[in-house]
Amino acid sequence: MIVMTRAISTNPAGGEHPHPRSRLDSSTAPDLRSYDHILVAFSGGKDSVAALLHLLDEGVDPSRIELHHHDVDGRGPPTFDWPITAGYCRAIAEAFDVSLYFSWRDGGLRREMLREGEPTACVTFETADGSVTTVGGLGNPGTRLRFPQVTADLRLRWCSSVAKIDVMRSMICNSPRFLGERAEESPARARYATFEPHRTDTRCGTRRRRHVDHWRPIHGLQERQVWDLLRRHGVVPHVAYQLGFGRVSCMHCIFASPDQLATVRWMAPERFETIAEYERRFGCTVKRDAPLHTVADRGRPYPAALARSDLVQLALSAFWSAAILTSSERWRLPAGAFGDAAGPG
Repeated sequence: MIVMTRAISTNPAGGEHPHPRSRLDSSTAPDLRSYDHILVAFSGGKDSVAALLHLLDEGVDPSRIELHHHDVDGRGPPTFDWPITAGYCRAIAEAFDVSLYFSWRDGGLRREMLREGEPTACVTFETADGSVTTVGGLGNPGTRLRFPQVTADLRLRWCSSVAKIDVMRSMICNSPRFLGERAEESPARARYATFEPHRTDTRCGTRRRRHVDHWRPIHGLQERQVWDLLRRHGVVPHVAYQLGFGRVSCMHCIFASPDQLATVRWMAPERFETIAEYERRFGCTVKRDAPLHTVADRGRPYPAALARSDLVQLALSAFWSAAILTSSERWRLPAGAFGDAAGPG
């Protein structure tokens, strides 16, 4: 997704020119020149890369684009995410000369999953001056001691809200400089508006007013069009796609298919066993019908992973050591393209 902010101007009567929520809908195209900051929620997956490339194709000055990556492990012990993802995001930002900021829930998904009689942890985010800001962490105590549920309901699939959506919201709401997803992927996302005020928008408020719009520019694209964007710009896809995965989310995503789980278990058995041990500790499985080992037994590791030990090594490292750009002629569709996306319905 893309979040765009601009300073609030006032009319002679002292109020902002009206721009109510009802006037923004999927048929409205934003004037990109009118925004001071254009923020891309950047996971490193193909859709977030395509969103960046679309902005560049529209002629947006890279100096006004910011990539914001939410570290789902929260600078804690590596548990859920691909080790290489942060390094891939850094390589993309450097290649296109755009700013990259990291933000995270302290302790990430692991701490939230193990929360017992404590409030949800604080949020920390990097700022434009190179410092970091920490907010929150003072809510009501509670207990989870279980995995996010395999459902499209964000109240139960709390991983997305706790580690990504609420982190972005906290960052925007607490950044003074801001004052003043595709339909094909799931039925739920198909109902999203293409252009609407963001949840942090307070343009009609009486104090701490922010003009923040939410834009999904590639919402209507098909997967082949997304890959065409990456090919045209010569962007090497995240290594997970090259290993056969159809979707880049967490390495240990709760929606992972049997083949994906079999591949992860083969690639990183110790990481896999960490999650399996939590299943035994909680007395509750990630999947509703069977433990992770049983689900993985139903699948087979992807041939691309078995054949490319160099790519496996890259996926499990912290630094992107491969080329990030190539020519469109040499660009190759990754093994995971048009494969099992295994995401929320």
